[in-house]
Amino acid sequence: MPLVVIGIGVCLLLLLMIKFKVNGFIALILVAGLVGIGEGMTPLTVVKSIQTGIGGTLGGLAMILGFGAMVGRLISDTGAAQRIATTLIETFGEKYVQWALVITGLAVGLAMFYEVGFVLLLPLVFTIVAAAGMPLLYVGIPMVAALSVTHCFLPPHPGPTAIATIFGANLGTTLLYGLIITIPTVIIAGPLFSKFLKNFEKEPPKGLFNPRVFTEEEMPSFGISLLVAIIPVVLMGAAAICEMTLPKDNLLRQSLEFVGHPAVALFVAIILAIFFLGMRNGKKIDSVMDIISDSIGAISMIMFIIAGGGAFKQVLVDSGVGTYIADIMRGSSLSPLLMCWCVAAMLRIALGSATVAAITTAGIVLPLIPLTHADPALMVLATGAGSVIASHVNDPGFWLFKGYFNLSVGETIRVWTVMETLISVLGLIGVLSLNSFLH
Repeated sequence: MPLVVIGIGVCLLLLLMIKFKVNGFIALILVAGLVGIGEGMTPLTVVKSIQTGIGGTLGGLAMILGFGAMVGRLISDTGAAQRIATTLIETFGEKYVQWALVITGLAVGLAMFYEVGFVLLLPLVFTIVAAAGMPLLYVGIPMVAALSVTHCFLPPHPGPTAIATIFGANLGTTLLYGLIITIPTVIIAGPLFSKFLKNFEKEPPKGLFNPRVFTEEEMPSFGISLLVAIIPVVLMGAAAICEMTLPKDNLLRQSLEFVGHPAVALFVAIILAIFFLGMRNGKKIDSVMDIISDSIGAISMIMFIIAGGGAFKQVLVDSGVGTYIADIMRGSSLSPLLMCWCVAAMLRIALGSATVAAITTAGIVLPLIPLTHADPALMVLATGAGSVIASHVNDPGFWLFKGYFNLSVGETIRVWTVMETLISVLGLIGVLSLNSFLH
């Protein structure tokens, strides 16, 4: 019965948004409330759950999305993104620019959550689209796929690192196995998949990208442009390495954990961008502040829709759907690797959050490791693969992708949802293949 209620809720949400063109945030809140009541929650409990979901989602993402939008807009509107884009195109050639973005996405995704890397790299994608006259999805999908794959398979990304800690898996072994699976997965779900998306191409959303073409004299140098763009990655990556190698009371670790926090690292990038890309490049402080103000206005509705997805997710969590699915799977005779993937996949589809699905799955299947002698590193990767399958309307990442790539709900399902499912299934195939080879 709980899964039937969720199915009806998802269908109603799609009907409201696709057929009746209801605003995404309003539709999400309405359906979240109805599903919560349908699952047996009291109306007041539903309201509190929705508030918790919105607060929990925006509490973790508001500064990150806001600061990321500011940095991205500054990089875009000062010519820095154009400088990076033109240098990439000249270095790799237009023919291989997708591979440049795959490498960039993997490098950036190692150190940060998906949403942070997404808002940081989208201005670069938009600029390459404008400079080279390439289709938006053709350029963007390889980068997005690379970011998503790191979320599944590659420590020191926070997701795989957290699961590995629960399972007691060696991070080096997990990273090695993850890299083996990552290479074919990102190639198929990125550059190859993008070739089938010609019918879904759109222009970048207005307000999130400055289509102006800068002259050579107007653009900052490549070194300065790259410094501002990658400083958050460097700081977060350094923090992740220190967390894995230094004791908790080490002063260097504590310092880098502070400056390497996503919000702090992005704030550092804002300060550098204001000075190096703005004032030092001849812009007045008031014009730089105008760019920052415009960036927040452009992202406000996207943030609300993401918050609505977080509210829907929280109602599903609080209604006990995760426990219901866990009880179904406990008596199963599946192999531990396949069970990891199935539990994570079911929780992902029902709850929306890949992180929640992965962490919950880890708690459910942890007792299987000593009983079955399963490889903990492969268990981490199987869980990560299952946790990204079939992202749909209850996932904040779904709405983030929809907003930035200017797609309808139906188009997002046929592009984003399919890409995430490809990554999940290919990851499972990779895990099972590695297990057969190693054991």
